[in-house]
Amino acid sequence: MNNSRLFLAVCSFLLFANTTAPAQSQTPAPAQAPSADPDQKTITLEELQQMALQNNPTFAQAAANIRAAEGRKQQSGLYPNPTVGYQGEQIRGGSFRGGEQGFFVQQNIVLAGKLGLNQNIFEQEKKQAETEADEQKLRVVTNVKMSFIQALAAQQTLELRQNLGKLADDAVETSRQLANVGQADAPDVLEAEVEAQQADLAVIMAEQNQQRAWKELATVVGNPSLHLRRLEGTLEDTPAIDTDALVEKIVNESPAVKIAELGVKKAEATLARAKRETIPDLQVRAGMEQNRELLDATGRSVGLQGFADVGVQIPIFNRNQGGIATTRADVQRAQREVERVKLALRERAATVVQNYTYSQTAAARYKNQMIPRAQKAYEMYARKYREMAAAYPQVLIAQRTLMQLQIAYLNSLESFAANSVALQSYLLTDGLEAPSQPGEIDRPIREMNVPFQQSPMSKER
Repeated sequence: MNNSRLFLAVCSFLLFANTTAPAQSQTPAPAQAPSADPDQKTITLEELQQMALQNNPTFAQAAANIRAAEGRKQQSGLYPNPTVGYQGEQIRGGSFRGGEQGFFVQQNIVLAGKLGLNQNIFEQEKKQAETEADEQKLRVVTNVKMSFIQALAAQQTLELRQNLGKLADDAVETSRQLANVGQADAPDVLEAEVEAQQADLAVIMAEQNQQRAWKELATVVGNPSLHLRRLEGTLEDTPAIDTDALVEKIVNESPAVKIAELGVKKAEATLARAKRETIPDLQVRAGMEQNRELLDATGRSVGLQGFADVGVQIPIFNRNQGGIATTRADVQRAQREVERVKLALRERAATVVQNYTYSQTAAARYKNQMIPRAQKAYEMYARKYREMAAAYPQVLIAQRTLMQLQIAYLNSLESFAANSVALQSYLLTDGLEAPSQPGEIDRPIREMNVPFQQSPMSKER
């Protein structure tokens, strides 16, 4: 019996030596197993962001939008082309040789600075395009950060699952050895085998999740063929932020607000141009013609003569009343759009702040309270099991609880980091959506398309 107890103690020690650690005042980070490929190349967040800035196609689209806006501005300020033509009157042949034939030049003279006002309208569009380009760079960089966080969480989760799988395999071997010497029952062996198979499935799922997260990251950086690499960093490096100050910054400085404000300036410029429409342009027409009509006194033709016409449209019936009313309504609409965008930003930020706050609280509680208690309970059951004072299922449950808490801790850290990045980046998270073109109504809200994030509470289940 003493030999059996000694063998049991040795086997139990082999089972729990890798996970049992002395209690500490601070909770350790989630357990991490060595990488499956120690020679695997690593890559940093900065390298991935630089890669995205070079490869992401939306930058070229944003630059094209700026050039297009500049072209529209240039075109709107160009003077109308003159008209050159032929003019003939009272043309007769034969011995009369009569008639007047010549050429004319016709030009509309644009008055009241309307061409400059046209350019001012499209200047606002150009500024919108430039703001959109600056925002697109921030959007891409943020998207890389978000994808990096998800891939890093998948990497750490896989390591944790691999560690649990190794422990489960060791438990199966130990249980079989104990059963051979009569110190463990058949149900204990079966339960250990089931636990090991579940752990293997969890590893497979974690591997697939890592592959998915990496493919998404590689797509965002514009290099879908980028091979899987180990990411440098840890989720615990995320600093705390002042959410109230960031929400106010989002509302006042977000590119969505700036684009909406430029929309107001564009509408005001359009209204100023509409008011000048009542001042007519000057229509000038002049030319030279050869008059072959014979003079009675001399019998010779009149010869070369000039002519000129000058006219304007009299704004009696059409004073652009409808156009002015329309542009005034557009100004009011654009002003309300600014208010709407700010309210929509607050609405969307509220959900992100809630997720951030909950994740921060959950991560702190996992680290400082729940995991230390679960670690202690696991060590106590392990010690009692070695002393044959506790059944194996109790150890198994304690181990499973500890690992589940560590997985939930990683999920909370992932949500904490992702929502922190979203708040610091004006809620700009999608780096592959095409930049909106200036002049498109209701598109500033595109700047707030925060993708759906699974609640930390649901991920822990």
